[in-house]
Amino acid sequence: MIKHSAYALAPVSATRKRSKVLAKLLVLVGCQILAATSNAQLLTDDEDQLMSMYGDDQMISIATGIEQPIHKAPAVASVVTADQIHAMGASDLDQVLETIPGLHVSRASIGYNPVYTFRGIHSSYNPQVLVLINGIPITNLFHGDRGQSWGGMPVESIERIEVIRGPGSAVYGAEAFAGTINIITKTADDVSGTALKAASGSYNTTDLSAIHSNEWLGLKFLLAGEYHKTDGHDGVVESDAQTRFDSIIGTEASLAPGNITLSRENLDLRVDIQKDKWRIRSGLQRRRDWGAGVGVAEALDPHNRYNSDRFNADVTWTDQIANDAWDLSVQASYLSTTHEIDKDLIIFPPGFDMGFGAYDKGLIGNPEVLETHSRFNITASSNTFDSHSLRLGAGYYYGDLYEVRETKNFGIDPATDQLLPPNSGLVDVSDTPYVFLREGDRKNAYLFVQDIWQLASDWELTAGLRYDNYSDFGSTVNPRLVLVWSTTQKLTTKVLYGEAFRAPSFAETQAINNPVVLGNPDLDPERLQNYEMNFYYQATEDLTFSINLFNYVWRDIIRFVPDTDASSSTAQNTGERLGQGWESELVWHALDKVSIAANYTWVDTEDKDANNSKVAFAPHQQAYANINWQIISKLNTYIQANRVMGRERQSGDTRTMPEDYTLVDMVLQWNATKDLAFKLVANNIFDQDATEPTPWSEPANLPNDLPLPGSNYRLELHLSF
Repeated sequence: MIKHSAYALAPVSATRKRSKVLAKLLVLVGCQILAATSNAQLLTDDEDQLMSMYGDDQMISIATGIEQPIHKAPAVASVVTADQIHAMGASDLDQVLETIPGLHVSRASIGYNPVYTFRGIHSSYNPQVLVLINGIPITNLFHGDRGQSWGGMPVESIERIEVIRGPGSAVYGAEAFAGTINIITKTADDVSGTALKAASGSYNTTDLSAIHSNEWLGLKFLLAGEYHKTDGHDGVVESDAQTRFDSIIGTEASLAPGNITLSRENLDLRVDIQKDKWRIRSGLQRRRDWGAGVGVAEALDPHNRYNSDRFNADVTWTDQIANDAWDLSVQASYLSTTHEIDKDLIIFPPGFDMGFGAYDKGLIGNPEVLETHSRFNITASSNTFDSHSLRLGAGYYYGDLYEVRETKNFGIDPATDQLLPPNSGLVDVSDTPYVFLREGDRKNAYLFVQDIWQLASDWELTAGLRYDNYSDFGSTVNPRLVLVWSTTQKLTTKVLYGEAFRAPSFAETQAINNPVVLGNPDLDPERLQNYEMNFYYQATEDLTFSINLFNYVWRDIIRFVPDTDASSSTAQNTGERLGQGWESELVWHALDKVSIAANYTWVDTEDKDANNSKVAFAPHQQAYANINWQIISKLNTYIQANRVMGRERQSGDTRTMPEDYTLVDMVLQWNATKDLAFKLVANNIFDQDATEPTPWSEPANLPNDLPLPGSNYRLELHLSF
């Protein structure tokens, strides 16, 4: 019944049967291609020419920790630069990520939190994706995600976004599972002087930002501030969970039809200071007036508001040692996160009745979680060995979910050990046996080694291995092996194998006193095995094309399994999922002032525990295209279209399949002067009626799914000096 983030998790499932066969086929295809084109041209003599062809924007560091051309990096990766973000008119990170092949940004019902679905790997709280800011994880212990009051991330202070599709645990450890997203923020070297932005748009939205860089007493520093306030889009929910209860009990408590609640007031501050071998960064992401979307139990709640503060700081020292043979980096970082209630969280509205009396003020539960995360790591790299480039590292992590607070008007009163009757006042169950989650900590020590071996002038083998030892579930070892072959001067071929793991969240191991779900401290991590083959073809200096084939098996999936003779479910490792598919991408500078980019993804996924049925929620096909056209010297237009296709329902869901949708956006930018520009951004210009699917609960709490924004507009002013 209760589906609040503190009280419930959505189950997931998987399959494996055809994985080995398809993996072998990938390898056999690769061997045939290698044999058929054995007379490859050597590339080392033409490296300068190639770098001119591929361009500086195609450098990436997320794949190995060492900056490399993206066509040679031992991963299937994408890079989006600040210039590209600016051209597409994005105001939030999620708008950028939706353009990446193989990645779909769907939405959770709680606060419309983003769910980054890589290649069909989907779950409600999305702990299978690792998000980094400047290479440092921002994962929370509670759900293993970015936080339940995430509230989005603005883009003005982002210099580039690097995305790896597929496992990355051999480099980054836990949660680098389905994909890894590294957000690289701007430094003083990226900004000259001061850049200001002011924007106003639909849904009573205001955006302001200021970025300034300078140098003083040998210190290079950057200061950035971004402010965002909105009422959020006003999609209508015709029927919700309370509507269903009303039909059963005979009450009339539901607030549906009604609007979703997506208000936000965000403040993002960043500082970056560099001097010689030292770099110090810090940031604050302050979230206020954070609305709960369709409600935490899929029952409309226009009253509730969340607060959250995320503060991070890190210091990095780099130098060369051993007669400059090794590059050494030492880093310490700290992250503090909170998930707090500003206004009571009304799980079900006034008039809700569980069968023994109506709750005149509604069913109220206010769970709060506070965490800190400390990391220390040391990394050494050297390319002085004959044909080998080595990278070694070690680190230590300490995460502390140090405070859990909860007030509510239901459940057991700790003062009397009796069930609270309807219309009781709020009772504080913090620091009692009746709180929803145990406090706790997690420690992890790790070692990793990576060798990039130049087998021949056109063959490069990257081998990596990482060992992690966790205080709460033991150790895990994750390898990867990538062969990169410069097949011709224009074609690069990659064959990849990697494994990954996802550490259980505290909601899965330590949840207690929940009528729906219970934690299991004996859980093992989820596992992933992945095989890929990638072809990157640079037809001309202006035209590139890539295609990627992948196959994976997801094992030991953590799901909540119904308990015998009880209404609850307990987290268990059960089920497998098989995924396979391909991604293609084209970039074409068609004319001097016109560029075109497009990508297409096809994914086939099956759940073994659901009679090999297709996986729900994730799209099985996705197509994206954009055109960037400088109409005249001072006027530029950018048009993009994103089509999402083939989403399935869960097994047993009797609703019709979610409809495919196409969203078209358009940007017009007028550069009045060198330092002054105006931009008009129009999203969903054809007012497509688009939705994201919701879970099935016999019947569905939200039969019409989650509505996405209709047509909306924004006018921006950009000034630099």
